[in-house]
Amino acid sequence: MGTAISIDLRDPEVEADVVETAFDWLREVDARFSTYQPQSEIRRLGRGELTVEECHPDVAEVLMLCEDLREETVGVFNAWRCRRDGRLDPSGVVKGWGVERAAGILERAGAQNFCINAGGDVVCRGEPEAGRAWRIGIRHPRAAGAVAAVLHGCDLAVATSGLYERGDHIVDARTGVPSRSLLSLTVAGPSLTMADAYATAGFAMGGAGVAWVAARPGYAPFAVTASERVQYSDAFADLLVGGNTIGSAPRGR
Repeated sequence: MGTAISIDLRDPEVEADVVETAFDWLREVDARFSTYQPQSEIRRLGRGELTVEECHPDVAEVLMLCEDLREETVGVFNAWRCRRDGRLDPSGVVKGWGVERAAGILERAGAQNFCINAGGDVVCRGEPEAGRAWRIGIRHPRAAGAVAAVLHGCDLAVATSGLYERGDHIVDARTGVPSRSLLSLTVAGPSLTMADAYATAGFAMGGAGVAWVAARPGYAPFAVTASERVQYSDAFADLLVGGNTIGSAPRGR
């Protein structure tokens, strides 16, 4: 997936091999959906060497999610048109989907208190210790060692899309033009699959994406604009630790 993934498991009774099973699943997802490995199923599908029916059923599931998102965004998100080189790329859905499935592996094994962090896309369950919620920092898009905000939650998914890791790689698929009005867009909600997808699609929409995400039931946006203003919904404000965000940047609605 081109990123580091960590699992913080706080249930001592859960066997360590369960964590390894979750990592094995994530390696499987990477091998199947990688846009970097020439022989991954998604690359071979994109080159016409495989049909969807010849791929693992997970490929059809992910592509169906991508199609649903294409319709929901009226074409802003399109896994077949989101790259300048024209290659099939469902990455805007895959990471959140894969990590959420890894969380399910832990939960089915009895884990109730854990956090998975996949390059800043986070799913947390339960508590790190009795009476304390998980704290999730959102990276400042222009200062790698700083945070733009800190959230707290017990059963929460958080995903961020931005320019700071890979540059202008998120485009409006209808035009092929990258968004530059936002530096980052974070989405919090119940599902990491959808939070990841909404963060990607909303970022591609630019400033309009903040209101678009806020209109998705159960999901809350937090954006840092190109001028380093912050914009977030009331639902996101409820998740902020102490209501603090970067510097003294004014809040937008």
